[in-house]
Amino acid sequence: MKKSYLVLHFAVMLAGFTGIFGKLISLNEGLLVWYRVFFSSIILLLIVKLFRISTNIKLKEKIDIAKIGILIAIHWVFFYASIKYSNISVGVVCYCLTSFFTAIFGPLINRHKFSMSELMLSVITLLGIALIFHFDSSYQLGIMLGVISSALAALYTIYNEKLVKSYDSRLVNYYQMIGGTIGLGILLPFYLHFFPVHSIIPSLKDTYYLILLASFCTVGLYVLFAESLKHIAAFTVNLSFNLEPVYAIILAFIFFNESKELNLSFYIGLSFVMISVLLQTLISFRK
Repeated sequence: MKKSYLVLHFAVMLAGFTGIFGKLISLNEGLLVWYRVFFSSIILLLIVKLFRISTNIKLKEKIDIAKIGILIAIHWVFFYASIKYSNISVGVVCYCLTSFFTAIFGPLINRHKFSMSELMLSVITLLGIALIFHFDSSYQLGIMLGVISSALAALYTIYNEKLVKSYDSRLVNYYQMIGGTIGLGILLPFYLHFFPVHSIIPSLKDTYYLILLASFCTVGLYVLFAESLKHIAAFTVNLSFNLEPVYAIILAFIFFNESKELNLSFYIGLSFVMISVLLQTLISFRK
């Protein structure tokens, strides 16, 4: 179990860089995510071949896994849109609502009782987000997009928790990235019709960042994420990912000097989010 928590925490550290790449890459959120899942599927294909991972499962099972990949791809579109319409700090803090939505959606999907402790911790997170929501009206669109992103992330985690207990985590991520590439590829022409761009081909600089994003913050991150789900509950995993803003905000301060854009209301809201993480950690160790 200790090893699983270490794996989870390393995944959280990698996740902290995700928002940074979202700001560095000049592509709009739809194209950014499509190239992310496309490059990730190629990298995972090489991994599957290199480690001789069996792909001998039924076509229906492959499609079921791939459908969850479409869910994570759409989540990423909203996540990067949140960052581009606000900033990294706001976008990653909104992601903390994933634990709130997991506490709500989990019992409904898995048909078990609601946990009062999970709901109470999620309410603390929700209070923190509410304080952040009011700190600057110009960021409210970004915050709303971030809330939708966190709801989709919660659904992804709940469904993925079942998959990784039945299949190799690398195989799961491989078919999910293929599903994301195909699913988002079908939607992309409609998306670009409403949000047109000058070029759909990434620059050399963007390509370099996309490969790094796909290699470390997608393939590496989600394989570790899936491994941790084998031994740690989805709610705990999602709440642990609330630590992502700590790393992401520190990086945003260093690379983009975002501290000048944030005020006291933001930091008070962030402190509520961190308190919920600390309390859940204490409860988990006590159990």
